[in-house]
Amino acid sequence: MAINNYHFVTQWRVQATVEEVIAVLGDAMGLPRWWPAVYLDVQEIAPGDAAGVGREIDLYTKGWLPYTLRWRFHVSEVEAMKRIVLLAEGDFVGRGIWTLQPDRDWVNITYDWKITARKPLLRSLSFLFKPIFAANHHWAMRQGEESLRLEIARRRATTEQARKAIPPAPGPTPTTALAFLQYAVHSGLRMVRPAHRK
Repeated sequence: MAINNYHFVTQWRVQATVEEVIAVLGDAMGLPRWWPAVYLDVQEIAPGDAAGVGREIDLYTKGWLPYTLRWRFHVSEVEAMKRIVLLAEGDFVGRGIWTLQPDRDWVNITYDWKITARKPLLRSLSFLFKPIFAANHHWAMRQGEESLRLEIARRRATTEQARKAIPPAPGPTPTTALAFLQYAVHSGLRMVRPAHRK
């Protein structure tokens, strides 16, 4: 495998129905709202057919690290309530496969993401920083699982008061190197600061 090739398999497990999960994952235009840690801007290029096949979405995204990615996905295959296949192009190229498996009151979700990094930063530095870039992806997916849980809770809420009681989804880290460094230092200090004793 070339040094700028990446293959990630992410497992999520959420208390929900498959229909609820599909409704959220299929809400591409809502990604900056329900998964804001990663999706900064989303534009629909083509709507696709009734099942979503052929849909094209343009994305501006980031992870923990202070760099952003511009890419587009094309929905190439949909197996109703079971599987969605995306083809990616832009700062990376490849494919992603969402697979959903109901398990009583839960849904087991697998995302199989196989890409080649094309963004010059990732392509040229993968030989040195591949583990860090991989950790960046894993961080982004952890935010996604938490964001999905919160969004399902919001959609299940029966009153505005109950909806407002649900915490917001994790937000993005800064996009500039200096602001990110300040953020990282501040976050690190908060993590190591001794607990206040009463």
